[in-house]
Amino acid sequence: MCKKTIGERKPVSFLQTYNTNAQVADSAGTATAYLCGVKANEGTVGVNAASVRGQCNTTKGNEVSSILKWAKDAGKSVGVVTTTRVNHATPSAAYAHCVNRDWFSDNEMPKEAVKEGCKDIAWQLIHNIADIEVIMGGGRKYMFPKNTSDIEYPKEEKANGTRLDGLNLTKIWLENKPRNKLCLCWKMLNFVKSSAILSIPPGLFEPGDLVYELDRNKSTDPSLVEMVKVAINILKKNPKGFFLLVEGGRIDHGHHEGKAKHALHEAIQMDIAIGLAGEMTSTEDTLTVVTADHSHVFTFGGYTHRGNSIFGKLQIYSILTFKKKKKYKKNKTFCMAPALSDLDNKPFTSILYGNGPGYKLVNGSRENVSTVDYAHPNYQAQSAVPLKQETHGGEDVAVFAKGPMAHLLHGVHEQNYIPHVMAYASCIGQNQNHCNSRSSGHSFKTSVTMVSSALSVLAALQLF
Repeated sequence: MCKKTIGERKPVSFLQTYNTNAQVADSAGTATAYLCGVKANEGTVGVNAASVRGQCNTTKGNEVSSILKWAKDAGKSVGVVTTTRVNHATPSAAYAHCVNRDWFSDNEMPKEAVKEGCKDIAWQLIHNIADIEVIMGGGRKYMFPKNTSDIEYPKEEKANGTRLDGLNLTKIWLENKPRNKLCLCWKMLNFVKSSAILSIPPGLFEPGDLVYELDRNKSTDPSLVEMVKVAINILKKNPKGFFLLVEGGRIDHGHHEGKAKHALHEAIQMDIAIGLAGEMTSTEDTLTVVTADHSHVFTFGGYTHRGNSIFGKLQIYSILTFKKKKKYKKNKTFCMAPALSDLDNKPFTSILYGNGPGYKLVNGSRENVSTVDYAHPNYQAQSAVPLKQETHGGEDVAVFAKGPMAHLLHGVHEQNYIPHVMAYASCIGQNQNHCNSRSSGHSFKTSVTMVSSALSVLAALQLF
């Protein structure tokens, strides 16, 4: 186990995650909150609440900048690492201003929006903030002209390029990259999928999202932990510090699909990445913040016994008492929770969802889970309400923090409070009046690692 992981930290604060127009938030509005410092409407990234989802003409004048840009403007190195597409909701809020989180390329945009001058998220990744040192994740098909064959999956049509404007954004990225930093992350990665892919910076390892950890080819596909290690090694070379946003975004996807085993194994990878980030930095100059953008309607109950696998079969133990001494006898029967439902007399798993694709009826009643392989990674846990995809939850999410100024995270806060704390700790952004009062005899180098892990995000910010 890595040191200083999520489970070894105490929650110091809670965040209210609602969007300005939604009680239960989506990842775009929440990312705007904890990266840009303002609450936003659902489905929008890098714009304030005056912007309306899908209405291009509400973009101009309502853009808001992120802590990644504040750090870059202060001379720090910056990066984005994600297990989703790099132009997905969470990472895009770090660099884009878009009234629709789904405008990955111009292919997904309405013609009217293109005519009105709105730019897709992939285009903004390359053009909005000059010289983002580290970009790692998926989403390379949005960088290439439509029908361009993918370098790794040349025979799969769904992996082909999508752009209608004919631009090769990776080529533009190369042309604009300072020569002394050209392909730096690629030279350090020894786990890229083929030698040919070295010509396709930034680090886009899949046409869409990265594959789940349980499905990952460990000899060819980079893990979140490996990407974080490379990213920090690159960024920490800057004496002025760095900001790194790292998202464990496939945690969220696993829950949406009702596949709890995938979601929780993704969460384990996030936890290991947090531990690694802690080992590679210091609490003397690094503020680490761990949180989530939202929750899910995911439950864990049923009075299961300690030591039971939450995925596999539960071994029931009978307790036999002989003169104040307890002896445990292992029964040969197995079940999911210690008791059957007292209504339909069927077993149930300890993991369930409030809604989602796991709702199944057999002969008009709830499916008997003992008849299926509920330990399989793709098993969809039972849900109370049938939906094609499970939804987010609306409760507050925990925040974990360590390092300089971590004491500012306590109690209950609005989600948009987070980047202001990080900016205050690192003396970047607008509020820097307190910085001049520090003793000239002290060198205050703060590295902020913001990690949003529980459901979707890990981020890291190093400051001075």
